[in-house]
Amino acid sequence: MTTRLGTVPAGLTGKIVTEGDPRYALLRSTYTTVGRPAAVILAESADDVAAALRLARERNLPLAVRSGGHGLSGSATNDNGLVIDLSAMRRVDVLDRGTRLVRVEAGARWAQVAQALAPHALAISSGDHGNVGVGGLTTAGGIGWLVRHYGLTIDHVRAVEVVLPDGTQVRADAATEPDLLWVMRGAGAGAGIAVAFEIEAIELRDVGFAQLVMRVDAAGGNLQRWGAVMAAAPRALTTAVMLTSQGNTPVASITAVVASDKPATIQQALQPLLDIRGIAVQQAQVLPYPKLVPPAHLHPNTGQMPTHTTNGLFAGINREAARALVKAVTGRDPVLIQLRSLGGAANDLDPDATAYPHRHHKTLVIASTFPPYGRKALSTAWGAFAPHVDGAYVNFESHPDMTTFARAYPGPTGARVRELWKRYDPDGILHRSAKA
Repeated sequence: MTTRLGTVPAGLTGKIVTEGDPRYALLRSTYTTVGRPAAVILAESADDVAAALRLARERNLPLAVRSGGHGLSGSATNDNGLVIDLSAMRRVDVLDRGTRLVRVEAGARWAQVAQALAPHALAISSGDHGNVGVGGLTTAGGIGWLVRHYGLTIDHVRAVEVVLPDGTQVRADAATEPDLLWVMRGAGAGAGIAVAFEIEAIELRDVGFAQLVMRVDAAGGNLQRWGAVMAAAPRALTTAVMLTSQGNTPVASITAVVASDKPATIQQALQPLLDIRGIAVQQAQVLPYPKLVPPAHLHPNTGQMPTHTTNGLFAGINREAARALVKAVTGRDPVLIQLRSLGGAANDLDPDATAYPHRHHKTLVIASTFPPYGRKALSTAWGAFAPHVDGAYVNFESHPDMTTFARAYPGPTGARVRELWKRYDPDGILHRSAKA
């Protein structure tokens, strides 16, 4: 087979999409970024991934790897390079129902995983949107709707099937390639291409779900109270706050998920939230877990959501941090602030157990701007409360750089990540956003 890339391996025949192919328009971009790659390879197996890596190396092409393409950085596409698209690799298998061990291929999306596991009364906490790909999330962390009950997705990864940059296929688990397993759980993008994961799921069918709204005072006092409530909350409760402004009035929309189908447990978990001044219930119900990441989320990614985003972690929300959050959303340039509750099971592991070391934090804060407001507006808003945050989560960063690396992988964690990236990818052929 001959394309603009020249002659390509026979095993990739029919799997290479280039400009002019009717499929190209729906494969060229990610959720946030319009790309123009020279080719997209629709890999169907680890062998295809290895062949694509060889092609990129032989042609000296920039490389991007895509599981779902939902990432904020847009690193799952490029211009004039090669994109390895894993979307055809989306099997979900229950390997052992007794131990709740499941195998999930990296190209599956979390809506598909939730649907596949529901008949077995199993679930994996896995981000907050059904269109997110398994590979990108599960090599970075995985802060989902059940994070305080379940922990991060990586905390339950027991093995990873990886294609290394030289094309070698490796199974990484605690007994074989433990270093590779460590780095793939939190910093995998710079070490290899994950093609499948073995993950321990939890017993779960239905959850409590509530949507609340809260008028936020100018000093952010009830934001502080939300932080205090969540620090003392039962692990079954996880919340996410969307902080915006109506005129100069800050408003918080709160989504609460309780990992239980028992009305008394749900009520008990929610009551301290309901006691916060200025809060009201919009809706509350019990629903199947897959409803949180439904198939309705599945959509093509065509660069439809350009954004500038950064993030940081709070050990707690003090008075100054709360004021800064209010100032950010009521300033001249609109900024969207999201707060994700952590703690609980997310803090059970030792900081050095995985490449995600942030095991004492209680809140993830994410700041975003959207056109016509850009990176300058984001920087101005972020500057107000950057002194109050500690560390960062690599997946909520639209412009990852060496500063991002230092915040996401501080101290000894960063040193070990760098060493392992160099060991497994000595020629640095993986996408540039993975380098530091």
